[in-house]
This record gives sequence, structure tokens and C-alpha cells, in this order.
Amino acid sequence: MSEPLPRRSRAHDLLTNAVEAAAAFRRLDQDATDRIVRAVYLRALDERVALARMAAEETDLGRWRDKVVKNMIATQLVYEDIKDQRTVGAIGEDARAGIVEVAQPVGPVLGFVPVTNPSSTTIFKILIALKTRNPIIISPPQAAQRTCVATATICHEAAVAAGAPDHAVQWLTKPTPRSVDELMADPRLALILATGTTRLVQKALQTGRPVLGVGPGNVPAYVGATADAAYAVRTILSSKLLDNGTVCASEQAVVVKESEAARVRAEFEAQGGYFLDPEQLAALGRVAVDQTRGTMSALVVGQPVERIAAGAGITVPPGTRVLMAPLHEVGPQAPLSTEILAPVLAWYEEPDFDAAIDRCSEITRHGGLGHTAVIHSNNDERIEHFSQVVDAGRILVNVPATQGALGGMVTSLAPSFMLSCGPGGGNVTMDNITARHLLNVHRIARRRPNPRWAALPPELFLDESVDAAELERRFHRNF
Repeated sequence: MSEPLPRRSRAHDLLTNAVEAAAAFRRLDQDATDRIVRAVYLRALDERVALARMAAEETDLGRWRDKVVKNMIATQLVYEDIKDQRTVGAIGEDARAGIVEVAQPVGPVLGFVPVTNPSSTTIFKILIALKTRNPIIISPPQAAQRTCVATATICHEAAVAAGAPDHAVQWLTKPTPRSVDELMADPRLALILATGTTRLVQKALQTGRPVLGVGPGNVPAYVGATADAAYAVRTILSSKLLDNGTVCASEQAVVVKESEAARVRAEFEAQGGYFLDPEQLAALGRVAVDQTRGTMSALVVGQPVERIAAGAGITVPPGTRVLMAPLHEVGPQAPLSTEILAPVLAWYEEPDFDAAIDRCSEITRHGGLGHTAVIHSNNDERIEHFSQVVDAGRILVNVPATQGALGGMVTSLAPSFMLSCGPGGGNVTMDNITARHLLNVHRIARRRPNPRWAALPPELFLDESVDAAELERRFHRNF
């Protein structure tokens, strides 16, 4: 009697389906691809409010109205950015050089989704995958499974109805460490889109599969002497308070010169900032930061300022919108100097401009290398110096960090829910990840019209009697 065949895992079946979908996708032309993308975009746009409410209810993070804004970015702005991009066949040609660029899909993609942006990130990753004809498997976080599955289901139905392969969009209903590890280790998986905790991104990188990842954001905002203080504070708060600060690009610290501190502090107080005293600082640090790991506590992420203050035993006046934490150091000894995705802002007063910019650099080095930094200034020399000194992939000038870094609203950066941070953040690029990053670009290279290198006899390179200067002269004579 033969032994029964081993039961195939869910992860294996997902990838088998994705491979079949990838083959079918390759048969679609640009028009068919664009019809699918538009259908998914419109359906997700229709469901923007319902999905936002679901995300807020399931995760108890942020505010549902702000999650609608995030869903609008992931649908309307992302679609407007990618709709006219050519992603099928010839996408570029340099007739003079004899080179034609041809776009091909990379293959099955695994997309991780963070609990802070469940519906918006799911929509975003599905849209850029479909635009590039790549089947995608969504892996939701445990605390937002219902939202991610509902979002993926909506997108899947719209895609198939518009002509997409049956398994163009799939998802893990209840991901386990084992099923996720199996997916990431499978050689049939072409690419991992890793958005989430630092530990998750690092785990993805260790699989040996190609990874597009993100890094943490400890975003400093410098408010200079030439800045409009009222406007600067208003923009900082509009960013930091969006969805209770759950976007990693939101400001984490405000840095000012001592000579400007009173002016800027007065604006924060007028607009709902509550400055903590030393005792309150210590109490908030114990609540907002995990004392064992030195990272933000899950208990405060995306929570309203009143709940955070109450948890720390701090009484704040009515109308308080953000807790301001005056600090003098950056590092483990100053817990509130770390990234905290909540309505909490560190506050630094420095003696002069150079010290202030050094402080901004120190903040980014403390868990935010390559991510985002903001300068509020109308002095071009100061802005240029800031951009050269601070290691950030997105240097934002006089704009709110969240809206500026996500792109498409107040800046012309590509709208994206994946903000990569370069080698400093453990990533291969500093780009806002979008559809073009999910393409294999093949290059057809024809013989040059006048291949002058071929006119040089190979013996010339082997003749040691020809010195470097003579070799250079002959080389340039031919070129």
C-alpha cells in the first residue's frame, strides 16, 4: 500500500496559484492592464469610508476620519500617479544609442501590511502590483486581519471582474509565523514588499529573497529664524495629529535656536501644545516607551492625547492636542527622544544654527537614518546646508512631514505607503516605492553605429612598450 501524499500547505497553494496568475498576466497588454487597475481603484475609492471605519474599530488606533484621508491617498493620488505609466512592452528608447527598454513583471509578490495603515497600505500595494502585472499575496498583521482581508477581497473582486487572472490578488486569512516563513523561503516568490516593524523587515532580508523595505522614522523638524512660526506650528500639528501620529513620516521632534524658542513655544501653546515639567516627562517616558526594548510602547501608538496623558497620570488642560517633551539629550537615556507614533513631540532648544542642525542629525541617527527631515526656513543657504548635513531621503521644506513625505499632496514626491531609507535604514533605495520598482526592465542593445572601440587592435592593449600616456592618446583619438 502506497503512502499518502503529504498535505500541501496553504502557503504552497498560494504561491502555486500566484505562479499560474503570473503566466496569465504576461499575456495582457497595456490597455487590459490599465482597465484592471482603474476598476480596482474605483471600487476601493467607493469603499474608502467603510474600510476606514473598519480599520479604526478593529485596531483601536487613530481616527477613522483620518483613515479616510489615507485611503484617498492610496486610491486617488496613487492612481493619478501611475495611470499613464507604461508598464508593458517597450517603455523607452534611445535611438542614438540603439537601446530599447522593455518592461516585464517580476513575478509573485508578497506584501506585508502594518497595523497602523491596514486598508490604505493594502490598496496601495495591490494597485502597484496590478499595474505591473504582478500577482500579489497580502500578509496582514494579527490586529488588522479583518480589515486587510476585506480590503483585499474588494480589490480581488474588482480585478477579476475587469479581466485579471483569478489569483491576481490573494491573502493569508490567518497568517502564522510558520506560513509566513514558508512563503518567504519559497524560491518561486519574486519579491517581498516589507512594511511594518523593524524586526519584520530584518526577518524578510534574512530570507535571501529580494526585498523592498522601509526603515523607522525619527523625524526632526527645525524651525528657523526666518520661518513663519504660526504657519510652521500649524503644519507640524496637521502632520503629527493626522490619525493620531501613526504615520512613520510624522514629526517626532522640534528643534529651535534658543533665541527663537520663546516665539515658537508660544505658538505651540496657542495651538494646543502642552509642555511637560521634569516629573511629567519621567512619567510619560515610563508609559510611552517600552523600558526593556527602548522602543515605543504599543499602548500609546495611535492613541488620543487625553488617553496617553491619563495613562501617565498627567492632568492636561482642555484643548490639549499634543504633549511637548523638553529634552537635552538624544538616546536611551532620554526615552522620549525615540520614535513615538502618537501625539508626543520632543522639544530641543539649541544655542545656534549649527548646534540645531547637529541635533537634527543626532535625532535621525537615533533610529531614523535615511527617512525624513523637515526644515521651516526662508533662507536658501540654510536649507541647502540642512540638506547636505542631515541624512534623510526626504528633505521637506516648509511643509507638514506626513503629507509631504507620502507624496502627491503638498509635494510632487510619488504617492506611496512605502518610504524607503537607503543603506542607513537597511534598504536598497531612498525612493518612495511605487509601480516602477516592481518592474524588470530588459534592455535591447544594438551594435553602435560607429563602434570605435572595435577599431582599436587588441594587440595595442597587450603591448607593454606603449606607455599609459600614449595609450590614452590613441584611445581618445579613436573616440
